[in-house]
Amino acid sequence: MVTRRDMRDAKRLRSRRIRAILAGGLVLGVGGAATLAAWNDSEYGAATFTSGSFDIVGSTTGTGTFTNHPVGSPAALSFTAPFSGMAPGNTVYALFSVKTSASSVKGNVQVTAGTTGGTGLAPSMTYGVKTIAGTTCDSGAYAGGTVVVADGTALTTGAASAQALLAAGGNQINYCFAVTLKSDAPNSAQGLTAIQTWILLGTST
Repeated sequence: MVTRRDMRDAKRLRSRRIRAILAGGLVLGVGGAATLAAWNDSEYGAATFTSGSFDIVGSTTGTGTFTNHPVGSPAALSFTAPFSGMAPGNTVYALFSVKTSASSVKGNVQVTAGTTGGTGLAPSMTYGVKTIAGTTCDSGAYAGGTVVVADGTALTTGAASAQALLAAGGNQINYCFAVTLKSDAPNSAQGLTAIQTWILLGTST
């Protein structure tokens, strides 16, 4: 004969078995999730970088071949007469054009004072520089140019600002130099010489 107590005991046993099965299922479920493999894939990007170069070239005529004029081999500027027999108040003019070479990056160029030599005429001389539109550098072209170095500047002083150069010879800057023998040059300046070198200093940008 099944008593109520037996029925209660059987019910408790079934309840414990169900809880055990559910707990086991939960454990199995967690374990199953922990053992799943994650698939993955990747994409990669790479690049090769190469440095460029900066190079400016010059010409005393502004046309034809532009070439390098390194230290020790400066371009011989062709000044107008009477550069070889100047009198007080005389001004002579010369062109020097620059641009970047065909493979060069862009940059700036600035007129700076280089060395001054000769037998002592330099202190009696001044100069100015302007950029001009064409390649004819004379008093007329100079008058219409844009100031780079102000007239009356000592040969030992350079420009305060630079001019922009495009890459690969994209533009050409025509500098017109004007050199003057001071009107008050002393008698002792007669027969002396001045040898002036300017540096057109280029910088990449």
